[in-house]
Amino acid sequence: MTNTEKKKKSLVSKILKWGSITAFVLIIAVISIPFLFKDKIVVMVTNTINNNVNATVTFKDADLSLLKNFPLISLTVNDVVVANKAPFVGDTLFNTKELSLSLKLTELFKNATETLSIKSIVTKEGDINIIFDKDGNGNFDIAKASEETATTSNNSSFSLNIEDYELADINFNYLDRSTNTKMSLDSIYHSGEGNFAEDIFNLDTQTTGYLSLDLDQTNYFSKVKISLDAVLGIDLKNSKYTFKENTGYINQLPLEFDGSVQLDEESQLYDLQFKTPTSSFKNALALLPKQYAGNLESITTEGNFEVKGVVKGTLSDNTIPAFDIEIISKNALFKYADLPKSVTNINIDTKIVNKTGLVKDTYVSIDQFNFKIDEDAFSANGNLKNITTNPYINLTAKGTINLANIGKVYPAPLEKALAGVLKADITTNFDMNSVEKGNYQNIKNAGEITVTDFKYEGTDVANPFFISKTKVTFNTNTIKLNEFDVKTGTSDLSIKGNLDNFYGFIFKNDVLKGNFTLNSNNLKVADFIAADTTTKPTTETKETTSSPLKIPAFLDVKFTATAKKVAYDNINLTNVSGDLYIHDETVDLKNLKTDVFGGNIAFEGNVSTKETTPTFKMDLNLSKLNIGESFGALDMLKSIAPIAKAIDGKMNSTITVSGDLNENMTPNLSTITGDLLGQLLNTKLNTNNSKVLSALSSNVSFLDADKLNLDKITGNFSFKDGKVTVKPIPLKYNDINIEVGGTHGFDQSMNYNLVFDIPVKYLGTDVTNLIAKLTAKDAASIKSIPVNGTLTGSFNSPKFTSNIKDATANLVKDLVEKQKNQLIGQGKDKLKDLIGIDTKKDSTNTETAKDKVTDKVKDVLGGLFGNKKKDE
Repeated sequence: MTNTEKKKKSLVSKILKWGSITAFVLIIAVISIPFLFKDKIVVMVTNTINNNVNATVTFKDADLSLLKNFPLISLTVNDVVVANKAPFVGDTLFNTKELSLSLKLTELFKNATETLSIKSIVTKEGDINIIFDKDGNGNFDIAKASEETATTSNNSSFSLNIEDYELADINFNYLDRSTNTKMSLDSIYHSGEGNFAEDIFNLDTQTTGYLSLDLDQTNYFSKVKISLDAVLGIDLKNSKYTFKENTGYINQLPLEFDGSVQLDEESQLYDLQFKTPTSSFKNALALLPKQYAGNLESITTEGNFEVKGVVKGTLSDNTIPAFDIEIISKNALFKYADLPKSVTNINIDTKIVNKTGLVKDTYVSIDQFNFKIDEDAFSANGNLKNITTNPYINLTAKGTINLANIGKVYPAPLEKALAGVLKADITTNFDMNSVEKGNYQNIKNAGEITVTDFKYEGTDVANPFFISKTKVTFNTNTIKLNEFDVKTGTSDLSIKGNLDNFYGFIFKNDVLKGNFTLNSNNLKVADFIAADTTTKPTTETKETTSSPLKIPAFLDVKFTATAKKVAYDNINLTNVSGDLYIHDETVDLKNLKTDVFGGNIAFEGNVSTKETTPTFKMDLNLSKLNIGESFGALDMLKSIAPIAKAIDGKMNSTITVSGDLNENMTPNLSTITGDLLGQLLNTKLNTNNSKVLSALSSNVSFLDADKLNLDKITGNFSFKDGKVTVKPIPLKYNDINIEVGGTHGFDQSMNYNLVFDIPVKYLGTDVTNLIAKLTAKDAASIKSIPVNGTLTGSFNSPKFTSNIKDATANLVKDLVEKQKNQLIGQGKDKLKDLIGIDTKKDSTNTETAKDKVTDKVKDVLGGLFGNKKKDE
């Protein structure tokens, strides 16, 4: 090997050696630098925040990386939250999941007191909340006052030398609590590139988001998609920003901007112009959200649609820029390729103007708005003035719209096609102060609206609604419903009356007040309860249930109602009349009367759907109702008095009851509470329909339950938590008094006490003979004996027990004792003759005497409470 070759080989070895060392050092640097400088950067971040911000700022952690944005180094701060202090305690100004700052590697070698130069900023998944309180204070004003920062101004750890920035999935929310104005721009994706180190440069931006706007609880925009690709000329010295190349979109409507905005310390100077780049009528449909506009590529259009405007003037505490915005269309038409009809003769001339720069002088003028579908023409015009002080509205509308044509000219997202014809010829003018103060005499209305042959069907109603005709007349003081005839299912309704505060309902979210009469030939409650189809997640099978009837919260109306027939659950009512007062998601019932079950019912009370579970409370007066029909049809009555199914006849009753309602608006029996006081009239018992009565007849030999006299009998029942308490009820069977009382459950379990006052003549000749041999005084004191019985088990499987054995045995023993005492003075032979036993005191005769007495008692019991004999 030559010397030259050796030198070359040595050089290559050195290069490889130093290259390997350099690569190794770089790898070590990439790994170690973030750890070496992380703590210093965190100190810089903390110092900058504490020195400049009057807010509570927290973050989870910070991280340095050389690989994320090489050759720049990236500082990433996670879960940043900027929380306001007083007077906005509890509000959050800014939060983000990730905030990244990029800077040159050499910046890390500065000490902690020097300023770091930031090249780019990226923030992801966060919220910016700008809030003004009722006093006009803004929560974004968190910079410390100049005197606070004077001594620390040199301690700021960062300076902005930005070349690009990005906001990814950020939500911007604006709230003015003094005017109840809410604006939000959701899902913002915004980026900008420019050399911020220069005083004059171009900033290239791209922005998308979804705009929503609410003014005083009225929604004007809801998630309207907007976008803007713009090159802005930035003049930092003069704080002037000029629109250069740009295209913006509202939904799919394109707009071009020209002009500038210049800022100074106290105001902003606007000089802007905007317009649609084309005049095609497709621009009008492009204003609609994309999901509602249909396929714009398939539309044939004629005529123009233009939006143009000028904004020029100063925005300050007292003024706004003057502006003049026009929306113009002349002799236009549109037709979707896959729909059969077109909309023609479209003319629009609308202006939004402010000429003075004073907010109160803004006005909207609709000079012309008209269109035709087939031969049906519709037109409207009007204006809106004094928007910020006392809005004044003046509108006129006239024409005919065949609702069935809507789906034939426009791809409306309707589940079911509409049907019916709307005719309008109305004028109205009013100011909002009159509406708010209820001075409806200042509201000038005239004309009428009619709708004929209208059909509506959807998942929110049980059956299609057919409105044969409705007619509304507008007068100065009221809006009168002259006709409203509707059918749904088998039900029909006819309503007439007055709406008292229609404008308060429309513009102030007041409840809708009115006074109406309601008539119906047939009304079935089930026709108004929609079926709710749900899908079980496990089996993907659909299950249909009833959605509870919900009483609208916006109604405060009274109805004087009559109905020839009403079907409620399985009950058929006739000749129904009374007053209904609907308010606060509740229906109050007054003076309601109906014929049912061969008698009539009068009732008052209320039904409320205000809570999740509907509730009811009723006072009922039942007159001469057929017992078998009413207790057979009404589960509530059947549960309160199961024995009633064995009673034929009539009854009068008063019932107070309250509880929860099921989804089909029937009482939930496990929740009802109340009292029932009832009187029976001209009744007859049928023991074959009651196992309880059959058990009594078979266990009490002298009782034939079919012959119990229940006429004019009054019962007092109270019920709660599924349990009924019956106060003692006196009954009469021939000359036997019976008293029945106790409890039973809705589950048919029972625990009743019976007291029989049994005349001694039913105890047999042996007992009557014993009584006959007493003195007249003793005999007169023994007319009957009380016997206690119990009925337990259930109404389907009753169990009867009594103390008759003990009661009768005690009576016989008492009689023997009385006789013995009476005849002691007459000698032992008289006693022996009385009961037929020897009275000698030897043990044999004593046992025989006991047996004789026991046998006498058994004879009496066997005849009184034994099984009935065939020859009885």
